[in-house]
Amino acid sequence: MYRIALSVEACLRAATRVDVAWIVASDGLDDRDDNDALALTPGGGRIGSLASGALDSQLSDLAGRVGDGGRLVDLRITDVDALVAGLPRPCAVQCLVVPADKLPGDLWSQLIARRPVCLVSRVRGDEVVDTALFDAATIGAAGETAAQLFATRGSVTSVVDDTIVSVFWSVPQLVVVGRGPIAEALAKAATLLGWQTQIVDDVPTATGLIAQLSTSDNLVVAAHDVDVAGAALAAALDSDVGYIGALGARRMQQARADWLAYRDITDLSRVHGPAGIDIGADTPAEIALSVLAEAVAVRSGTVER
Repeated sequence: MYRIALSVEACLRAATRVDVAWIVASDGLDDRDDNDALALTPGGGRIGSLASGALDSQLSDLAGRVGDGGRLVDLRITDVDALVAGLPRPCAVQCLVVPADKLPGDLWSQLIARRPVCLVSRVRGDEVVDTALFDAATIGAAGETAAQLFATRGSVTSVVDDTIVSVFWSVPQLVVVGRGPIAEALAKAATLLGWQTQIVDDVPTATGLIAQLSTSDNLVVAAHDVDVAGAALAAALDSDVGYIGALGARRMQQARADWLAYRDITDLSRVHGPAGIDIGADTPAEIALSVLAEAVAVRSGTVER
């Protein structure tokens, strides 16, 4: 759902009809990503994907034809669909398809900010009656099932009678600016945490990615090029990213600080550098472990942001 939020909000601002579809139940789709969603516009426009694309064509046919409030639809991924999409087997799937303007208005800003949210939809037959939005501050009012699912800190759905609970938690992102053995070790170690990692080494790509990071995300600057590292740190300090780590010796840290100071950026209190908790790390794997441990500590509040 997070991946389509910005595009859906743009459609709504332009008064363009857009329907949003997400999977709420399946039989045989064991590895589905409950964060996935598909935005559909009349005429065949699609943003996002469901079930590795196996459902996209069927759902596209429903664009603009799900009624005013939305529908709960039953679909089937055939043998051929599964083969093309690389899925292990055919399966039955239930999806909610709801016009975006019938979903709570605050949903899209919450998703763009990568905050966890819970949607509670009531259905009558296959018609969606209404959908309510809850967040970390209000989840207690959503009912016991919703509160329990929200507490798992993962994306998950549950269908109970005429109520569908959809919880969305963003997957933490790790952007590493600069390449090398430590960057590769960071990417491997972050996989164990379930994080999504991107390694970049050019300023336009790095600053573009950093601008999209949220408080649950992480940046590690490993670039030796001061212009690349400085630009990445400047972008990070202007963003909401939760953890900023800077690798390198004290001389490198000072060179980056001078680069930033020349551009009137002097408050580096958010930058953890040299990055990592002191565990006597020496190898790339050990350094990666110390840096990610510090990032987790910052996220949990054990270490100041």
